[in-house]
Amino acid sequence: DYIALATTGVQGLTPYVPGKPIDELERELGISNIIKLASNENPLGPSPKALQALDQVKADLTRYPDGNGFRLKQALAAKLGVKADTITLGNGSNDVLDLIARAYLSVGDEAIFSQYAFAVYPISTQACGATAVVTPAKDWGHDLAAMASAITDKTKLIFIANPNNPTGTSFGRQEWERFISQVPEHVLVVLDEAYIEYVENDAVLNGVDYLNQYPNLIVTRTFSKAYGLAALRVGYGLSHPQVANVLNRVRQPFNVDSFALAAATAVLDDESYLQRSRDLNRQGLQQFEEGFRSLGLEYIPSVGNFITVHFEQQGTAVYQKLLLEGVITRPVANYGMANSLRISVGLPEENRRCLDALAKVLAQC
Repeated sequence: DYIALATTGVQGLTPYVPGKPIDELERELGISNIIKLASNENPLGPSPKALQALDQVKADLTRYPDGNGFRLKQALAAKLGVKADTITLGNGSNDVLDLIARAYLSVGDEAIFSQYAFAVYPISTQACGATAVVTPAKDWGHDLAAMASAITDKTKLIFIANPNNPTGTSFGRQEWERFISQVPEHVLVVLDEAYIEYVENDAVLNGVDYLNQYPNLIVTRTFSKAYGLAALRVGYGLSHPQVANVLNRVRQPFNVDSFALAAATAVLDDESYLQRSRDLNRQGLQQFEEGFRSLGLEYIPSVGNFITVHFEQQGTAVYQKLLLEGVITRPVANYGMANSLRISVGLPEENRRCLDALAKVLAQC
């Protein structure tokens, strides 16, 4: 029994289930012209600067990547106003989140995160043998006061997503400052900002602004969303240099490949692409909100590149019927939201097709 031989925490896990790929649905149903609005990907397509950078890397395909990611770290340091020794590169920000858990959690420790928070937090916590402390959500988002109250002498990490996935909720500076000031300095706070580039509110909380004041703060970000590099898997963490030093002790050598390093360095400088991504997303969210209201559906207002909508029936039933229409969305029953679906923002014509398919499916129920 090789499952029984695994560590106790791993035994209790189930494999992460990603959004269904287009080619898998084609094989299952024998249909074509499928659209995927399941994985919060950027529908704009890659940045021309990123594509050009990839072309230049191909000649060195036989060489290992730069294990320290020097050029990308220098570009991030210049853009964000931080020092290179505060940066930890990862195979997506998921990798950085897992590095943090492996470096700081063990049996007997506790990690706090919110109800309806990102699925990686409980996975990484449990895999390390630590105990997950889940605080109740407030209006589908983080209740930071409840999270502060949940801190005990066993607390080692607090995971916070802003904006949150899968609910798209966010919080502002005042609430954040009240919270972070209450956290003991030996408790690390992980502020997951995977969707931060989509937030256009002038009052948006920027975790980078608090790194110098709170050495127990770690900010994680990714190039998979607004920067359109999901297939290449590249993200990063920003932290006190000592924390970054610890994370680099457990980081796998060459965890970010040469293509990812080159494309991320190039797209970081492509402000035009980033703005077009934001514009497309803003218009798409508005399109979905108007569509949901016309269908009489309740939804959670989102600042991410996705939106969660509620039904009077099981979300998985609606999901399955949408698959027959060639539209892939994302059930969120594993988050405790059995009657909901998360729908990523696509191109305008994809959003329209999804709404039309949804109207057809609901009319059949």
